[in-house]
Amino acid sequence: MSKRKTKRPIVLTAVILAMFMAAVEATIVATAMPQIVADLGGFSLFSWVFSSYLLMQVVMIPVYGKLSDMYGRKIIFAIGISIFLIGSILCGFSATMEMLIISRFIQGLGAGAVQPIATTIVGDMYTKEERANIQGYLASVWGISAIMGPVLGAVFIEYLHWAWIFWVNIPFGIIALIGVTLFLHEDIKSAESMKKNRQSIDYKGALLLLLAITPFMLVLIQGNVWGFTSPLVMSLLACSFICLVLFIKVERREANPMMTLSLWENQHIRNANIASFSAGAILLAVSTFLPTYVQGVMNQPPIIAGLALTAISIGWPISSTIAGKMMLKKGFRTTALIGGCALVTGGLFYMLLPVINHPLWAGAGSFVIGVGMGFSTTTFIVSIQSSVDWNVRGEATSMNMFMRLLGGAVGVAFLGGLLNRRLENELKNSQEYLSFEPTIDAVNHLLEAGQREELRSVELEALQIGLTNSLGIVFTTIFILAVTSFFFILRLPKDS
Repeated sequence: MSKRKTKRPIVLTAVILAMFMAAVEATIVATAMPQIVADLGGFSLFSWVFSSYLLMQVVMIPVYGKLSDMYGRKIIFAIGISIFLIGSILCGFSATMEMLIISRFIQGLGAGAVQPIATTIVGDMYTKEERANIQGYLASVWGISAIMGPVLGAVFIEYLHWAWIFWVNIPFGIIALIGVTLFLHEDIKSAESMKKNRQSIDYKGALLLLLAITPFMLVLIQGNVWGFTSPLVMSLLACSFICLVLFIKVERREANPMMTLSLWENQHIRNANIASFSAGAILLAVSTFLPTYVQGVMNQPPIIAGLALTAISIGWPISSTIAGKMMLKKGFRTTALIGGCALVTGGLFYMLLPVINHPLWAGAGSFVIGVGMGFSTTTFIVSIQSSVDWNVRGEATSMNMFMRLLGGAVGVAFLGGLLNRRLENELKNSQEYLSFEPTIDAVNHLLEAGQREELRSVELEALQIGLTNSLGIVFTTIFILAVTSFFFILRLPKDS
């Protein structure tokens, strides 16, 4: 391994660009989805544009985490970014919703390496005290990208094409790739740890995890269509359960498992991971469904929907920076508890959104949710990285992000299925007011300005009431998830 020293400022810049790429992707795609649906159709497949990406990202995160401990951060990071960029290019060329979903699978395959390994690289380069501050700086990336994301998205949709929301990733990805490849030099100690870890890859475990998660998500999204008591759904649930049991069995016996289950015996890691699961569900639920509510129910343009969502990424970096300094003085648990309280408060904002029904109220709720995410997730990452050795730091970091994204994937799938089920019932009850089929895809009329203007007032009202009542269930579930996160934060060890 080269004895040259890592140029930390350059590598940190490259890492920030990679995280910026991922952050911009989240805000732009969520804001532009109503326009994509209006162009490609298929509102019933709405959730799959997010779930397909998250599914592959979730499955690959622990794989990439293990590989980074075996072969180093640099090469795995480079492979992940390259696959992500290929997926981004294909997304932009998608001509149907099905093609977009497949391209998002590819994009997610690479995305599993970007954020966790970027965060692990920072953990390797800086001391515990430095990491607390640097993590706050990294979180500010989300604020900047959140402000730029909706603006760029609105510009691309208005003057270019929605494909550019994916293609905008390419320059950032290339620069990040060059920066880490040329200027990150892993030291001798790291090289020795890599040699010890360099054993066979647990492909069986990765495959079983994929087979456990995929059928479960299919049931969550399509269960209403197929019938929750149908033989198909029962078979999928049985397949998911059996694969999960086999996954646990294989991981316990595997000499070099994809997921070291013994890490879950650590009370701090266990509770932080479960709290991250529910927090991830909150984050992705807000990002996925809020823009649709603001545009479809409030009749606001994409830029307003984007700004309401942007508030998450303004509250996140501010609180993350404060948390970085606070955790060194007050401890990890106290800092995380502040985040838990903010998540519950933000969840209450969303539960009341159908009553208040104003973009400013939505933005305020997003800001408070962002504060909660900053105080809690930043604390989880720094504390976990500080409690493990180098040879498992990549895996431990990835495991926490795995749980957060798994929560997002399962949450979006579950809430998407819940939304479709409630919306279908609402539209059937209002079919006497509609001049078209009362299917879920009827919501497409609300999401495109031209189609919305052609609706009769009674049709517009019926669709908006149906969407409001359906998303109201989603917002109530967000509050329940926030309370769940707070409960598990309370269970963190006091000396953490």
